[in-house]
Amino acid sequence: MKIWVLRHGQAEAMASSDEQRALTEQGREEALLMAAQLIGEPVDAILASPYRRAQETAQLVQAQLQIRRGVSTVAWLTPDDDPRQVLNFLAERSETTLLLVSHQPLVSQLISLLVEGSRNGHYPMPTAGLACIELDLPAAGLGHLRVLTSPAHLRS
Repeated sequence: MKIWVLRHGQAEAMASSDEQRALTEQGREEALLMAAQLIGEPVDAILASPYRRAQETAQLVQAQLQIRRGVSTVAWLTPDDDPRQVLNFLAERSETTLLLVSHQPLVSQLISLLVEGSRNGHYPMPTAGLACIELDLPAAGLGHLRVLTSPAHLRS
């Protein structure tokens, strides 16, 4: 199984609620830049947080990759969800390549859990940060980090 983890692009600082914060123009550009890194990857499904900025990021990626299957909204990808719960849901998936679009601190904790077996490691995931973890089966500590990049890294 290959898990791509994408943090949403830059979002507005203010909105009526955190869940309603939309992407900025820079956030849309970041999402498209990172989507270009996924061209040629056989993404079976895109799963996204219900928060607006994650939904917008996922939809931009879906459109750029021309994935016919829509974005699936899942409640377990919000900022403060437990990465162990995400791991449990991943264990039930049959796809071989998934893209998860979510938030900090969940994305860093999930990468740490998959690669190190605990959620205490530090993996920098700025807005639109992208990571790829390969696993024979979705279990803590069995993942191999193959990609960890960001828009700033690609532009330098």
